[in-house]
Amino acid sequence: MADKASLLDQLKIDRGSAQETAARPTWLVWAGAGLVVLVALAFGAWWLFLRAAAVPVHVAVAQALGGESGGGTTAGTSALDASGYVVARRAATVSAKIIGRVTSVNIEEGQKVTAGEVLARLDDSIWRAQLEQAQAGLAQSEASLAAAQVALADAKPIYDRDEQQHSQGLISAQQFDTAKQTFNAIQTDFVVKQRMVDSARKNVEVAQRNLDDTVVRAPFSGVITVKAAQAGEIVSPSSAGGAYTRTGIGTIVDMDSLEVEVDVSENFINRVRPEQAATVKLNAYPDWEIPAAVIAVIPTADRSKATVKVRVGFKVKDPRILPEMGARVAFLTGPLPAASGNATAAAQTVVPTEAVEANGDTGTVFVVDGTSVEKRAVHLGPKTSAGQIITSGLSSGTRVAIGDLSRLTDNARVSIQE
Repeated sequence: MADKASLLDQLKIDRGSAQETAARPTWLVWAGAGLVVLVALAFGAWWLFLRAAAVPVHVAVAQALGGESGGGTTAGTSALDASGYVVARRAATVSAKIIGRVTSVNIEEGQKVTAGEVLARLDDSIWRAQLEQAQAGLAQSEASLAAAQVALADAKPIYDRDEQQHSQGLISAQQFDTAKQTFNAIQTDFVVKQRMVDSARKNVEVAQRNLDDTVVRAPFSGVITVKAAQAGEIVSPSSAGGAYTRTGIGTIVDMDSLEVEVDVSENFINRVRPEQAATVKLNAYPDWEIPAAVIAVIPTADRSKATVKVRVGFKVKDPRILPEMGARVAFLTGPLPAASGNATAAAQTVVPTEAVEANGDTGTVFVVDGTSVEKRAVHLGPKTSAGQIITSGLSSGTRVAIGDLSRLTDNARVSIQE
């Protein structure tokens, strides 16, 4: 019986052991899942670290504006750029002073002319006839004056004799008054004839000038840029002849008077002064720097554009410079004083504009130091064609990052790409 009881006990199912055995695999599953998550997080952090450490940046070297002996900037540094056009200070549309028909035109575009050279001629038949008429009137007036002079010469002795006889009582007062009246009339007629001669001479002078005005001459030396009239056309300075009447013969430009007019924003006009050095680049010749200087700053502003007009003169003359060409002017900075109080100015540097995160007069740059970058605050000067001027906070020779600076942070690791 004891053996049977022991056998039956062995055949019983231990439910506690079964539950314990079933719970053991669930714990292992959760532990394995947690381990996988930890590995994934570690891998992600490692990948992000490697990515941050591999931020590629390009570098540029800050250039000093001043020399080592320093004290000032070179005259070749641009403080401000502005666009404008080449204009001529001496340019004229030459026209006749009188209305008339053109008989000949002696000019073509591009022709050089000298002062006083004949450009065109008008029909002078009417004006020549008027001159001849005026000359005939002058001759008649001179003949009348000569007759009046003879009459005065004849009347003078008679009057003198009558006056003497009247003083001696040989003739009556009535007779003397009649003689005096006759002499005064002859003398007055002589004066009138003199004035008539003067008037006739003026008529001749006017007729001669009208005849001279039929010849159109160059007022100054220059180059013909526009030929406006042809032979057979009517020209008039006021277009009195109708819609098809020409107002001019042609346009002449003095090439020695060419200069550039630019509009400078009134916010930066304080960077421009008379006689300031400048360089001009024509749109037609972008690689040609022409020495120039500021002639004048026009003392008025354009309220619609908020600009001030500046005149810039060329220091060299060249036939390639033509009126109405587009031009870009770089106003150059002058030497800065080397006084001890100007240490900031002497330390000015210039960097590419894409190396600076600007915020008004201040900004930040990322200085490259080995394999990391340092975020540094700087003070900004004007932007020039060479780049952004740094007035303080950066020394010459410093390597700065350029490009997409939004990817960088202070002390970020970088991969340098020269």
